[in-house]
Amino acid sequence: MKKLLTFILLLVFCTSYAQTKSRGKYISKYKHLAIEEMLRTGIPASITLAQGLLESGNGKSTLAIKANNHFGIKCHNDWNGPYIRIDDDKPNEKFRKYKNVKNSYRDHSNFLTQKNRYAFLFKLNTTDYKRWAKGLKKAGYATANDYAHRLIDIIEEEQLYRYDKANKKDYKRLISQRDPPFLFDKRIEMINGKKCIRIEKGETFYSISKNCDVSVRKLKVYNDMGNSDHLKVGQLVFLNRKRRKAARGYDYHLVKKGETLYSIAQAYGVKLKRLYKLNYLKKHQEPKVGDRVYMRSKAPLVN
Repeated sequence: MKKLLTFILLLVFCTSYAQTKSRGKYISKYKHLAIEEMLRTGIPASITLAQGLLESGNGKSTLAIKANNHFGIKCHNDWNGPYIRIDDDKPNEKFRKYKNVKNSYRDHSNFLTQKNRYAFLFKLNTTDYKRWAKGLKKAGYATANDYAHRLIDIIEEEQLYRYDKANKKDYKRLISQRDPPFLFDKRIEMINGKKCIRIEKGETFYSISKNCDVSVRKLKVYNDMGNSDHLKVGQLVFLNRKRRKAARGYDYHLVKKGETLYSIAQAYGVKLKRLYKLNYLKKHQEPKVGDRVYMRSKAPLVN
């Protein structure tokens, strides 16, 4: 039974890793097309890329390989170009066939801009990917009930929303970056000689791990967090193991309203367990407002 469980977990991990790697290659290869179309039509690059990833199976679907069709667009009355037949909702359905992937991306944009049922989407902000995703489902782009949620998950897991802020000035810089487009270097702070970043909206342990090349397990260990803990916007996350004491000059900290021993440990880059020990506190015991939390040596014993 244990061997079977281990095999299943290994299979899930390998599948997840393969999908992540496959996504990364797709984004790196086609992100410039998504940005080009956003600058031309106003469709968020994140939406275009997420749809491309989802509809084409990361570029590996039969439709993508044989017809360069990355968005599952079928032939309609207004299509006079080549096509390919594939079983979908019905057997032997006609799908558009393109000379290259760029034409597929351009036709996808034209398809959305020229169909009246999608007109309301273009009143939305380019950075509002969630409403765009929900709007596509509402307008009938796909029949799957969870279509919008799947797009949103892909956008947030791969941080595709970063492309939605691109302008013509950013374009060359953005498309020349290696994928994933890690823009973390400018955000890194140094506290107590250790690297850390502040969490932004939509970021997860998974995305931080991927961008900073630190495993999720290590991130949780470094930041005194358990498996059920979640990241919050503005939270400090260390990318290295924290120190056993604060930097010189920070002998103690006066506790303010709303602070916890954990928030203090993060603010100074000190291991939480060490602060419990230095201040003779039991696990989960919190100091009171106005108390001194000793950061470098043990608190003096009170007679």
